[in-house]
Amino acid sequence: MADRSVLVTGGTGGLGGAVTDAFVEAGWRVVVPSREAAPGPDPAAGDVVRLTADLTDPVEVRHAVEVAAGDAAAPLRAVVNLVGGYAARGRVHETPVAELERMLTLNLRPTWLVTAAALPHLVAAGGGAVVCVSSRAAVAPFRGAAAYATAKAAVLAFANAVAVEYRPDGVRCNTVLPSVIDTPANRAAQPDADHSRWVTPAEIAPVVRFLASPESAPTSGASVPVYGRA
Repeated sequence: MADRSVLVTGGTGGLGGAVTDAFVEAGWRVVVPSREAAPGPDPAAGDVVRLTADLTDPVEVRHAVEVAAGDAAAPLRAVVNLVGGYAARGRVHETPVAELERMLTLNLRPTWLVTAAALPHLVAAGGGAVVCVSSRAAVAPFRGAAAYATAKAAVLAFANAVAVEYRPDGVRCNTVLPSVIDTPANRAAQPDADHSRWVTPAEIAPVVRFLASPESAPTSGASVPVYGRA
């Protein structure tokens, strides 16, 4: 039986599936909230617990965190924030402010809400880890995606703030910065790209698991590039 739990947001996506599998293989109890209803009649399979939650809603976030922290035999020791979204609407003067707000809602709001709700549980458990997903665009923007780059930079700044504020409590916070992730959706959007240069979910997942694990105990406030060959 698992003796520790991790809450993985975005666990049903291309990257999320690989991250969930990595934690299960390492013996964690994994709680995966998603906006859509979990498939099948039983929302729990082995050490994966699936539930429906809108992670932009504070009330539903609190419920998801309570489920993740609700097993006394496997206290919540890590949170992995994978939820996010991408859009490229042109240069800054061509991008309506509503697009910026949408990117912040998709990328920053769930990360903020989930982390804020989980931190008291991590502190009470004696420490733990938060892992956030930003993007290479946060530190190296490209044309046409200013709203996306800004939102991902906000995620990075938030993670660094958590690292500073909760270091005395034994809670670490680190961020991974992928380039283009090799998922079916990205391949469909960029059919002519050199996909061999992209980073795969299977390559990123062990990095995320390491940052959430006790083996990375000395590390907090790190921004880890996971670019592949891109």
